[in-house]
Parts: sequence; C-alpha cells; structure tokens
Amino acid sequence: MTEYDLSNVERHPYLWGNLETPGHLPDAAKDALAALGATPPAPPVPVPDATLPVTELPEAVTSALRTALGSEHVSTEHDTRVGHTRGFSTPDLVKLRSGDASDAPDAVVHPGSHDEVVHVLDICSEHRVAVVPYSGGTSVVGGLAPERGSFAGVVALDTNRLDQLVSVDDVSRTAVLQTGTRGVTAERLLAERGYTLGHFPQSYEMATIGGYAAARSAGQSSAGYGRFDEMVEGLTVATPRGTITLGTAPQSAAGPDLRQLVLGSEGAFGVITSVTVRIHPAPQQRVFEGWKFDSFADGAVALRALAQDGPLPTVLRLSDEVETAVNLSDPDAALGSGESGGCLVVTGYEGTDAQVARTREGASAVLRKLGGVCQGEQPGEAWRTGRFRGPYLRDSLFDSGALVETLETATYWANLDTLKTAVTDAVQAALNDQGSPNLVMCHISHVYESGASLYFTVVTKQLDDPVAQWAKAKAAANAAIRDCGATISHHHGVGTDHREALALELGPIAVDVLRAVKSSVDPAGILNPGVLIG
Repeated sequence: MTEYDLSNVERHPYLWGNLETPGHLPDAAKDALAALGATPPAPPVPVPDATLPVTELPEAVTSALRTALGSEHVSTEHDTRVGHTRGFSTPDLVKLRSGDASDAPDAVVHPGSHDEVVHVLDICSEHRVAVVPYSGGTSVVGGLAPERGSFAGVVALDTNRLDQLVSVDDVSRTAVLQTGTRGVTAERLLAERGYTLGHFPQSYEMATIGGYAAARSAGQSSAGYGRFDEMVEGLTVATPRGTITLGTAPQSAAGPDLRQLVLGSEGAFGVITSVTVRIHPAPQQRVFEGWKFDSFADGAVALRALAQDGPLPTVLRLSDEVETAVNLSDPDAALGSGESGGCLVVTGYEGTDAQVARTREGASAVLRKLGGVCQGEQPGEAWRTGRFRGPYLRDSLFDSGALVETLETATYWANLDTLKTAVTDAVQAALNDQGSPNLVMCHISHVYESGASLYFTVVTKQLDDPVAQWAKAKAAANAAIRDCGATISHHHGVGTDHREALALELGPIAVDVLRAVKSSVDPAGILNPGVLIG
C-alpha cells in the first residue's frame, strides 16, 4: 500500500480518526502506560450529548445566507455545528470528549464558488458576524476557535464544495486546484494525468489543499518536493473587500511577494479559494529504508551531511532513542532484529529507476561512512505504511488514561542539540511538577542546508484537568523555544496557541505590519478573530 492507495477519511468530532478505523494499542504499549500510572477512565461523553451555545445569529443573516447559497447549503443542525467545533489538538479533543462544544459556530455554510465565498463575506461584514474558514478541520494550534467578542455570531465557512482540479498546464507543469480539495483527492486527480503533488502530511487522509496553504504545511517528502508554500505559484483569495489574485510568473522582482503574505495567514486575511501549484511526474519507483545510528547526535550529523552536501533523499527522518524504542508508527516492530538502543533514520527515494538508484547509492555511502548500519527496507516500509495510523492511537491512549500531544519547532544546525535538550527538560519539569510521569520523544522530519525541524511527542498520565495539565507543559515548551531563539512553529501554524509567542518572535513593528494588513483587507475584523494576531 502507498499513499496513492489511501482514501479520504471523514473526521469524527471527538476522535482523530473515526469509529471504523480505531487505533489498537499493543500489549507492550499498555504495559508502558501502566508504568506511567495511566488508568482507563470512564467512557467519554458521546458527542451527540455535547452542550452547544445558544445560537446568536440574527435571523436576517441566516435568511441572507440561505438566499445567497440555497437553504441546503446553510446548516444550523446540532451535529453539523458540533462537527465544525475546534480542530484536532489534544485540548480540542478532550473538551469535546467531556461534552464541551462551547466554541461551536452558530451556523455552517458551504459556498460552491469563489463568488459565493465573496458573497458570504459581504453578508457577514455587513452584520458583523465572525467567519471561520474551515476545510479539513485538522488544525492542532487552536486555529478554528475564534474569539467571539462582541460579534453578532460565528459562521463556519466550509470549503468542501470547492473540490475541483480546475486545470493542468503540461508545459509549465502546474495545476490549479480549488482549496476544498482533499489531499487524497488531489493526488488521485493528478495521477490520472500522470502527475503527483508529492505532499503527504500526517493529516493527509483528512486535510485539504486550502489547509496546506493557510498553515504552511510541510509533508513527509519535503526534502524531495519541498514544503507546500514552496510549491505554490499563485493564489486566488476572497476578502471582505473583494478578490485578490496573486502570482503571474514563477518569480518576480515587482515588489514584495504577497503570495508569502497570504500563505500561513490561517484565514485571518481572506479565504483562499484556489491555488496554482507545481506538479511532478508520478514516480516510477519508491523505496524506503531504515538505518541505525548509535545516538541522536550521530544521526543528526549524517542528516546534516546529506542536507548540505547531498545527495538528498526524498524523505529523510531521524528518531531519537526514546521514539525509536517506542516506535508509535509500528509499535510491534523492533529495530535491528530485537536489539535495543540506537536511533532510527528513515530514508525514502522517489523518481525514475535511474534517479532512485543513483540517489540511494550516494546517500547510502554517506550514511555508512558516518556510522549508519542499514536495516534494509522493512523498517522504512513499516514507518511509511504505519505513519498514518500513528495518530489514531491517540484515541486509544485517551481511553487508557493517558494524555498524548505533540509540538514542533525548527532551528539552525548549530543550535539543534541545545533546543532539543531545553524543550525536553522544560516539558518534563512542567509535567513532573504536576505529579505526572511522562515520556518525551523527538524526531527530525524536515531538513534544510542551514537547519532542521524538531517534532516532539509527549505521553503522560492524564490528570483530572487534562486541558490545564497540558497548558502548563505547552507554556513551558513555548518559553524554552523562545529562550533558544528558535521558531514557535515549523509547520503546525500559529492559531491562538502560538499567538503571543509569535508576537515575541516577530517583534512589535512586524506585528503592527500584520495588523495593518488585516485592517486593510478585513476592516470589520470578521475573519477568524483572535487567530494569528490579537
């Protein structure tokens, strides 16, 4: 099975996946949780019993939206509102599992064209109704929980009807995709033409093209295909003041690149309705391997060598000692035929047969020279096929009395070890102070000539107030990241969780620039209020 064989998964409001695709914990994982003191809680409160806020939306707004879109595309139904409440972070899921749907929108609208999106924004601006752009719903940083403030109500603008491959330019190798198109659907449509986008984040089964753009997504194959923001050639954006069209050439010296201003804006500046992206011939061959290094530091040296001097695989990833031992993507597998210790590097190669052979041979020589021991294709293939199952384990972990959450950052190679140690120590100290034994795992999943990302997974005993429990740990991690001079987010975005940290990272003048942009395109301040900037 490959990513091209996966299907769209309809998210369940209080699960990472859905009831048909549960994640089952192996016995070894259950024993490890018991050692942390995690005990299964009472069954969670079913979502249909979630308490919704009383709808505040004026009837004049509801009527105008139904006239504009058709009644069938405007919903105030209980389940629809619950299904558009928040995103996929642990606090988001925990709140819904406890029956708290207080952030639910008052209505959900499904425009079917760019012009209808503009019309929705016109109506909501006139009546000062907040609008939350919504696609796959996979935000993990509070990007779908706006501040209601004094608004007359909140509308979730779901882009799921904007799901077409508009055009393909075979000469330029670009494609225009509407932003409600799911990642799986986009790959299927492009494959029919012999192409791939090559973007496979862990949320791939649920996420959309619009979400990729709005949050500056980075997929597993970023070493080969680049981050999503590097793939985008042009955008069409609906704002309360009208339409913005960006990208008339691959590169330009005509002033600042405003595409980069929209990318990562998380719906605060407008609703991205279509993007023009670079595409690539579908690979003839895909090979994944595992390599064992004695330590995380040794593995990082090898990754840096490949990132700086090549040859660079399409996928390049390093798990630390703890993550290698736990191996959430394939908990039943053991690295090195049962040997303990060491760190797992995963390499992946895509392209023509000749390209794969050449890059694989060159990269293998570098890895071997720097102390790596090849484990063959089994660990690499197990990671590739298991990585999409990994998040589903979160649901089973919750049910087993554990709290699991992730966070990520990026820095320069010279600062990598300092940052990893600081964040790990800060999270562990914050959880230990609350009497919560824990594991903190880390991996590098995206590399550059000058630096790399660090992605942390935290598993701990769930306390009586898991939201407050994680908030203390997250605050400690944010402070450590800032103290080390790293970025508050490499690919998860800002949302509300990272808003204050972003302000510190950018400084007051730069934040004023962002506020000025928002004031210009969104005078009434209706777009995702409180997200990205205060």
